[in-house]
Amino acid sequence: MKAQFIELAAAADYLGPGAVEVNRYQSEITDIVRRRGAFGQRIRQVPATGHPSRFFEQTAIVSPSAANAFVDPRNIVATVGSPTRSERSVPLKALVSQINYNLFDLEVGAQQSQFAFLQAKDLADGVEGLMRTHDVALWNGNDTSLSSPTTAQYYGAVGQIAAGGNLATIHNSESIVDGMKAAVAAMVASSSYEVRPSAIYANPVLLDLIDREMKTAYNVVLSSAEIVGGMKVKTLSTQAGELPLIPEWALGYTGVPGSGTAVLPAYIVSEDMIEYHWLTDQNPRVFQLGLSGSLASQMVVVKFGAVVVKGASYAHYHVSVER
Repeated sequence: MKAQFIELAAAADYLGPGAVEVNRYQSEITDIVRRRGAFGQRIRQVPATGHPSRFFEQTAIVSPSAANAFVDPRNIVATVGSPTRSERSVPLKALVSQINYNLFDLEVGAQQSQFAFLQAKDLADGVEGLMRTHDVALWNGNDTSLSSPTTAQYYGAVGQIAAGGNLATIHNSESIVDGMKAAVAAMVASSSYEVRPSAIYANPVLLDLIDREMKTAYNVVLSSAEIVGGMKVKTLSTQAGELPLIPEWALGYTGVPGSGTAVLPAYIVSEDMIEYHWLTDQNPRVFQLGLSGSLASQMVVVKFGAVVVKGASYAHYHVSVER
């Protein structure tokens, strides 16, 4: 590449009598880039038992059901039974991110003293970027099996809940609020499991439709509650109590709401039944590698773990809203 010189006038904003104006910047960088979601901060964080991480799930008190029965008091004959338990497992996955700091650029920045904080900010953003990918994959990871992994991503909660089979559709002519409340009631009414859903997650657009419906149909403004990080959300009164309606930007929808062909998903979940199994540390870890031949500092961010939706067939519900 051929070296070239440029005139000062080309770098200055203005040259005039008694004035040379050059570029200056505010020391703060405008930054409202979206980072973490609420879901990953509200579910349980537990250490993995190994790879894969294993656990048992009890699906009945005793089997067969005839083991608990009324009999003739003068002819007592008991049927032997035993608890019904199933072995489950979740394979651990790895997330990684890397950022390199060029020695020359670091020293120029240090000598200018204008963005002295930038190295720390970029490393923190590298960690946040990995956690953003983690939060999206908690819902939408494209693996399709816990027993036989097919991809390097998580088996997302969306896929696990859908595979559980608790699915409902609220059609265009039906009330969203009534459909949500009916799904919660069906969960709580289970005679086999003591289900206690704790939150409803949906895209903010769907939650806005719920808010509008309550105002239009009942002239009611939903109450609010504070969740993780001081964030306040609306709540919906159900047979499981006041459930927070948590806006989740990672949950997309199809179509244009109001067109009649849009489909907006919502997930009624029992958060204490959703776990993230982590290895070594539940937070990302940062490793500094040795200097490369170009004298660049290499920082690598690593996180090991996986999400598992326990009781996918009875403790959670996937509701599709058509609008």
